[in-house]
Amino acid sequence: MATEGTSHSIQSHRHLHKPSAEAMKPIHYALAFLFLLLASSHLQATMADSAFCRSKCKVRCSKASVMDGCLKYCSLCCAQCHCVPSGTYGHKDECPCYRDKTTGIGKRRRPKCP
Repeated sequence: MATEGTSHSIQSHRHLHKPSAEAMKPIHYALAFLFLLLASSHLQATMADSAFCRSKCKVRCSKASVMDGCLKYCSLCCAQCHCVPSGTYGHKDECPCYRDKTTGIGKRRRPKCP
């Protein structure tokens, strides 16, 4: 009989530590959020290397003195904004998101997108 009582107390002890479906919901939400975050960053990287961004940035940076840097930042901005202003300079009002991206703070604040 001692083994029956011990067995029963072990089973009820295990039952106390088993997470309920209600307790697992926050974990499921966190995993779903993490998945969406990773998928979003992959999509941005894919967009940055997309034919659309590549062709638009090639035109935008065609007269840049530092071509590699121009293409890098133009691609990042294109991936985030889904547009690139026409021409090699200016026309940023065609794409407000592209125009409004900045880097630095205070007096060091400057446009991020070429």
